[in-house]
Amino acid sequence: MFETRRQKLLSRPHFVRRQLASLLLGLSVLAVVLGIGVAGYHWIAGLPWVDALLDASMILSGMGPVSQLPSDAAKIFASAYALFSGVIFISVMAIILSPSVHRLLHKFHVDEDG
Repeated sequence: MFETRRQKLLSRPHFVRRQLASLLLGLSVLAVVLGIGVAGYHWIAGLPWVDALLDASMILSGMGPVSQLPSDAAKIFASAYALFSGVIFISVMAIILSPSVHRLLHKFHVDEDG
């Protein structure tokens, strides 16, 4: 996906396109994971859709739960979703930042070789 060490630095328009593609991929992953959380909070915890969206968003962003959970099944879901969300958040940040980090490191290698 990225150019190798021996290749020239990618042009700015191509880099912007790559960065936008990574951003779109990262946001798509977040949307799917948020949908999983909303569905789980709605069907397992019995929260209304808006409250389910709020709780899933807060967990996904690392802020913490908002609503009281009525059952053990809801609490187990919330726990699993929180752990899952932590891993997803780190992964999405890696997806979004990887083109910029790669470009920076590649620029150092190009300068070193030239």
